Amino acid sequence: MEKVVVITGGNSGIGLAMAHQLAARGARVCLACRNQAKAAEARDLILAKTPSARIELYSLDLASFASIRQFASELAGRHDHIDVLINNAGAAPLTQQFTQEGFEMQFGGNYLGPFLLTHLLLPLLQAGVQHKGEARIVNVASIMHMFGRIRPDTFRGMKRYSPGSAYAQSKLANLMFSNALARRLPTGVTSQAMHPGGVDSEIWRDLPRPVYLMLKPFLITPERAGRLGADLALSAEHAGVNGGYYTAQWPRPLSRTARSHEAQDELYAASCELAGIPGLPVVRQG
Repeated sequence: MEKVVVITGGNSGIGLAMAHQLAARGARVCLACRNQAKAAEARDLILAKTPSARIELYSLDLASFASIRQFASELAGRHDHIDVLINNAGAAPLTQQFTQEGFEMQFGGNYLGPFLLTHLLLPLLQAGVQHKGEARIVNVASIMHMFGRIRPDTFRGMKRYSPGSAYAQSKLANLMFSNALARRLPTGVTSQAMHPGGVDSEIWRDLPRPVYLMLKPFLITPERAGRLGADLALSAEHAGVNGGYYTAQWPRPLSRTARSHEAQDELYAASCELAGIPGLPVVRQG
C-alpha cells in the first residue's frame, strides 16, 4: 500500500538522498522546498533513477509562518492523510539573518518553522493512522546539539553573532522537540530523531574552501544518511518505535539537556507561544 511521505528540503544533499530511497521503496514523495527550480531538478533526477516514482512539488519557506500555513493548507487540499513527515531542511549561514517574523534564522528556520509545521500537519498524520494503522515523524538533528545551549535572549538575534553557536542551539532544539513530541503524540503517531553523521552536503557551502577541504576526508556520503532516514520513515523495524535517536555515523552522544523532560517542556511551552499555537498535553512519561 502506497505511503505518502512529506520531506522538507528534499532537493539536495541528505534530503535528496532520502527522497531517492523513499521513491525507490514505493512511497509517494512530497518535496516541500523553498527553491522550486531546484525542486524540479530534484524531481527529474529521481525520475531518471526511478521512472515509476510519484513525486509532488510544493513551495515551502520555513523562515515564514505564512508560507508554512499556506503549504499545510495546500497539502490538505490534495491529500486526506499523510503517513510520514520528515523534518529535514536546515541551513547554516555564516552571517546573521532573520526570518519574516524576526527570529534569528537558524533558530527560526531550522527549529521554530518545523515546530509549527509539525503541529499543523498533525491532523493529516492522525488521519494516516486511520488509513494505515500508524504515522511517523522523523526529525533530523545533529551531534552538534552537544555544543548547544538554549538561550531565549538569542531567539531574535545575537549581539555578537556566532554561526556555530546558533546552529548548535537549533539542533539541540530539534532533538528536544522530537523527545517532547514523543511524550505528547496521540496513539499511533511516533517521533524519532536522527543524526545523519558528517555528511558531504550543501550545508557546508558557506565554509571557506580550505576549511571544507580539511573536513572532507571525515564526511560520509548523503546516500548513507539517506538510507537511515528512509528506514526510519518506512521500515517495519521502526514501526511503533517512539522517542528514539539514531545515527548513520558514530559516535551518538546524547546531552543531558536533550534528555531532560523539564528542559523539553520549558522549551516546548515557549515555542508554542512564539509560534502562536496551542500545545499538546503530555500523555506518556517514557
